[in-house]
Amino acid sequence: MGRVARTDIGNHVYHVINRAVGRFQIFNGDEDYRMFQEMLLEAKEMVDMRILSFSLMPNHWHLQLYPENDGDMGEFMHWITNAHTRRVHALTETIGTGPLYQGRYKSFLIQKDEHLLAVLKYIERNPVRAKMVKTPEKWRWGSAQVRLFGSPKMKKILSESPVPLPRNYQKWIREPDKEDDLEEIRGSAQRGTPLGRSTWVENMINQYSLQATARRPGRPASH
Repeated sequence: MGRVARTDIGNHVYHVINRAVGRFQIFNGDEDYRMFQEMLLEAKEMVDMRILSFSLMPNHWHLQLYPENDGDMGEFMHWITNAHTRRVHALTETIGTGPLYQGRYKSFLIQKDEHLLAVLKYIERNPVRAKMVKTPEKWRWGSAQVRLFGSPKMKKILSESPVPLPRNYQKWIREPDKEDDLEEIRGSAQRGTPLGRSTWVENMINQYSLQATARRPGRPASH
């Protein structure tokens, strides 16, 4: 199946991924991670973006976004990737040396049902699957720790999910992802297709006249 053209439609949830050019590290220490978290808050307030979950990894990141209006996601992502590139080059005195990211971000529509929760869990457990921590809330640069232990300022990064989180959230997030969920999510990311029930996916493609394009080489992060 071909890659589906990018959408930027309000009131839908998206799984968004980008990684460093050449898979080099974007984040080399606490200050790098902290700067990007501050930028998430800055961009959220600027565009009024709803961020449901996130995970910052050494050479890539995942965001789960819920824009209100058409075009909001593009504005949010354009600002944060360009501002981050400029700030990193300024701090490392590498201005003019080329891009920080491998290209434009990748985004995939998510149905607002159990698929939304599966992606939230997938994102928050990313550092666990990468064997960087034993439980999601121990990763300082992800939404699980912010949600449970973050300062009032950092908690402003996150918005309420349109699908309620499990009441036993901490126990739930520590449980491994279901293999079927992992396969579906990774398949969506690799193919660039919406994630949801088959009838919903077909409706999204038809409703928004999404046209499949040739699949590009390579693949996003698969932790």
